[in-house]
Amino acid sequence: MAAMPIKAILADDEALARSRLKSLLGDLGQEPLVEVVAEAANGGEVLDRVLDTPADVIFMDVQMPGMTGLEAARHLTTMPTALGKSPAIIFVTAHDEHAIAAFELRAVDYLLKPVRLARLKEALSRIRTLPPDTAASLAPRRASFTVLERHRILQVPVTDVFYLRAEQRYVTARTREREYLLDESLVKLEEEFADEFLRLHRNCLVARRHLAGFERVESGGEANWQALLKDWPEKLPVSRRQLHVVREFRGPRPM
Repeated sequence: MAAMPIKAILADDEALARSRLKSLLGDLGQEPLVEVVAEAANGGEVLDRVLDTPADVIFMDVQMPGMTGLEAARHLTTMPTALGKSPAIIFVTAHDEHAIAAFELRAVDYLLKPVRLARLKEALSRIRTLPPDTAASLAPRRASFTVLERHRILQVPVTDVFYLRAEQRYVTARTREREYLLDESLVKLEEEFADEFLRLHRNCLVARRHLAGFERVESGGEANWQALLKDWPEKLPVSRRQLHVVREFRGPRPM
């Protein structure tokens, strides 16, 4: 039995760009079969189309007049749709500077123009593996941090991170292999991952899964506390304001 076609909405303010993408989707043939069910020239039109047009995926440009693709994606996480679930989003753009924001919005992929057939096919292969309720993939929780580094997009698993430390306008994520720079605020990360990271200091969050315990250190007649990490030599200072985490510590929580 032939697989049902993937229903797609194309959103780009340039008609020629939509036409080229539509032609490229046609070149895929049956592997996979994609049916373009609607087109839009800006984010506002995307929201209108989604309300009454069942779609599995939206190929969306980032920079569009009026409402941008990123703004439309944010609205799609909460609004009702024709299928009762949010379509997956694949951003298609000529610039890579919005990649981090796109993946924070749970985009399935981020394609750079001109789009190659192989990359298009790779992106579409992920649509078939999404859960039945695609809206679940748009939930606030992330499984990885997105890092833009030397024109590469890296995905760093949250479970690999020992701690997050604020340094000037960036946040450093420390894994066993190396450090990564995140262009996000520590406050926002603490809100999103409150059950996975514990605040030790105004500039540091430690991963509960990697926290082994605390030790008291005497220095100059003054007692301070440090957090100990599992299988990692670095010790992290605990501020006086956060001493309650030492008293409340009962070992790593099961994840």
